[in-house]
Amino acid sequence: MSSEFGKLLKVSVFGQSHGKAIGVNIDGLPAGEEIDLKELQRFLDRRRPGKSPLSTARSEADVPEILSGLEGGVTCGAPLCAVIRNSDQHSKDYAELADAPRPGHADYTAWVKWKGHADMRGGGHFSGRLTAPLCIAGGIAKQILVRRGVYVGAHLYSVGNYLDAPLPEYPTPKLFESVAAKPFPVLNDKNGELMQNLIERARQELDSVGGIVECAAIGLPAGLGDPMFDGIENRLAAALFGIPAVKGVEFGKGFTAAYLHGSQNNDPFAVRDGRIVTETNHAGGILGGITTGMPIVLRAAIKPTPSIAREQQTVSLSRQENTELQIHGRHDPCIAPRAVPVVEAVTACVLLDLLLEGNHGTF
Repeated sequence: MSSEFGKLLKVSVFGQSHGKAIGVNIDGLPAGEEIDLKELQRFLDRRRPGKSPLSTARSEADVPEILSGLEGGVTCGAPLCAVIRNSDQHSKDYAELADAPRPGHADYTAWVKWKGHADMRGGGHFSGRLTAPLCIAGGIAKQILVRRGVYVGAHLYSVGNYLDAPLPEYPTPKLFESVAAKPFPVLNDKNGELMQNLIERARQELDSVGGIVECAAIGLPAGLGDPMFDGIENRLAAALFGIPAVKGVEFGKGFTAAYLHGSQNNDPFAVRDGRIVTETNHAGGILGGITTGMPIVLRAAIKPTPSIAREQQTVSLSRQENTELQIHGRHDPCIAPRAVPVVEAVTACVLLDLLLEGNHGTF
């Protein structure tokens, strides 16, 4: 199923942006895990729309309704199913787009694949709205990982050409918490102001802008993963590309490594405090698809929001001729800030799946 990922921990997302509800089914959660629903809600609130003039005005509470899998706040071994009721749809904003695919969206490809039957109101099943149930799964996974000493955190690395400070070589849980508590998730608030100004300029110009999310995971043991086609990078990248608007993923130095010499890119090994580490972490904590024990570091590139208010060139599907359209409705001038917890969520789910696999499904 294309809307599912994971091996032992299977995460399946369902629903459409303007349907009655969206949701997630999580199969394979270890039993006996207490889930703090207030903490889960705080995590979901980081992604929630309608909180800032720099995000869509669509206002959704995004309160999950747990249908199964929890008894007395503790996982019981059954699949955990949760839904979020949609309450603020403006479907009329999309009526005129049924015949005119929006540039940059999946309208045309979905029309071809499903012969005109796809529900594309608000993006349908392709919408960023589907990242809310992803955050339910990821928020639960993060709570379970913390009990094993594994922490996942992220920040907004860039918007347009404006960069935040990079994560330190050894990020801490306290640093992750401080960024998560900010209304704009950056390490350096002055850099964040420049990013916000750029987003506001794009909004006023009826345009949009993209960005990059940098994510790290600490506390993972060395030796997780496999070589070739089932490595840590493979599984993380496959899941991360399921996040709408992600167009690139890199690990460690990523594409920058292509410009370096081996003497610059190699991470020298050393013994420190009784354990083997590397003096640098250009590999992003992964060698040969297997964890080194150093922090995993990755970045996800988020494209500019394709729904912009400027007039754009498209075609009429029924008339088979060129036409123009102007998109109405409520859209983020930059998706990247709200994508930060989503990247954390997907990363946490994949890492929990790997840990379960390494421990034969139990802890």
